[in-house]
Amino acid sequence: MGQHVHDLFVIGGGINGCGIARDAAGRGYSVALAEMNDFASGTSSGATKLIHGGLRYLEHYEFRLVREALMEREILWAMAPHVIWPMRFVLPYHKGGIRPAWLIRLGLFLYDHLGGRKLLPATAVLDMRRDAAAKPLKSLFTKAFEYSDGWVDDARMVVLNARDAADRGALIMPRTKVTSARREGDLWSIETVDAVSGVQTTHKARMLVNAAGPWVDHVIREAFGQHEARHVRLVQGSHIIVRKKFDGPRAYFFQNPDNRIIFAIPYEQDFTLIGTTDRDYTGNPRDVKISEEEIGYLCGAASEYFKESVRSEDIVWTYSAVRPLFDDGASKAQEATRDYVLKVEGEGSGAPLLNVFGGKLTTYRRLAEHALQKIAGAIGSKGGSWTAGSRLPGGDFPATGYETEVAKLKMAYPFLSEPHARRLVRRYGTRAAMLLGGSSRTEDLGYCFGADLYEVEVRYLIDHEWAKTADDILWRRTKDGLRLNKEQAAILADYMADRPALMAG
Repeated sequence: MGQHVHDLFVIGGGINGCGIARDAAGRGYSVALAEMNDFASGTSSGATKLIHGGLRYLEHYEFRLVREALMEREILWAMAPHVIWPMRFVLPYHKGGIRPAWLIRLGLFLYDHLGGRKLLPATAVLDMRRDAAAKPLKSLFTKAFEYSDGWVDDARMVVLNARDAADRGALIMPRTKVTSARREGDLWSIETVDAVSGVQTTHKARMLVNAAGPWVDHVIREAFGQHEARHVRLVQGSHIIVRKKFDGPRAYFFQNPDNRIIFAIPYEQDFTLIGTTDRDYTGNPRDVKISEEEIGYLCGAASEYFKESVRSEDIVWTYSAVRPLFDDGASKAQEATRDYVLKVEGEGSGAPLLNVFGGKLTTYRRLAEHALQKIAGAIGSKGGSWTAGSRLPGGDFPATGYETEVAKLKMAYPFLSEPHARRLVRRYGTRAAMLLGGSSRTEDLGYCFGADLYEVEVRYLIDHEWAKTADDILWRRTKDGLRLNKEQAAILADYMADRPALMAG
């Protein structure tokens, strides 16, 4: 009696779940979200980390998806210029290659003109006999095409959506598993268990949103008891991180003889990211990891282009994730649609359910808008679209203003080294000053766990971004796991075990 009833209860703390929760909370809906692990601990931190139209999707006639994604690039860049920024991609070409020059030119023409490109520079043709982009490549390439897309710190974008949803009134519950969900008349009754405390809770909601990503069918089967759920095709994508293979800010787009493509992308200043693979996956998504076959494939494919071959012993880190693509019956994993599908069940006959299938980082905001249209149709509207002109926490500066923000931070905190200041602005934007507070010297930052990860930053991540474990900080909130050794990581883990969050929800 008297229990609070939420308008929406969202299952899943990946980019789609957090994006929907943020949009809904901003419109005035009462929202709760449960994620069984940490935010972005699955698919949403295992991407190639691009905000892109998807040049290769044009070959599969995904024109609607590509146009929507192209239009989103600059909207998202303006929304979060600290964690999203432009990048130029070099596509080397030689006669007799996989795709003829006319086809590449046509694709890039469409790429330049399908979406609302305003700030991003247009496609160009490079003379690889003179351009610096040719330096790390084999000499067989005399020409290349260059085009624009964007880079994103994917896991940070997820947690910033969760943070903003909480700031707008949403109840955000990481490490909280939904054990059952059942209809009771016009309401959902949802049972959850806190993985840390073991506390079980019952929540009531007018509508349920299943945005569990790779587990979306599992939730339908286990929580709802619908045993025939088969909506998603799980496709594994794996990446390798190696020591920096080339200088400069540009990335490379490599075409392979099997018609697949990989990227080689500057990563965290000192490294190169190479990926991705595409292969069907049938195991438990929580167990996914790169295979020796995938390592061999990525090393071999990159070595076809680079003068200096990529060897397995060059790898400093790998990551792998499962993409929950909507099963459209495509014969090959790389041909399965990257578009999203939203399905409402139970409308008009009890408490409605929205299942979210598929999606990609670039289109998450539009997916959320479309989800809110479905939600409004099911339980009533509480406001119009608002996120296109919004800013994620820390992103309240001009899209092209990163260098200015670094200069401001250095002026306010002159004891910071240049690399440290740049990393703080990349992670936190204008909230870097909130993190640093009244610090006036390096000693004020507290204990240094390694690299430039100080106690003041760890404390901020625990108190404001729900970080509970060393992995949350080293591999999702930051990528300092690339710089700390095992002993340093163990010290961080011990520190976090002794320092519970003061506030995060």
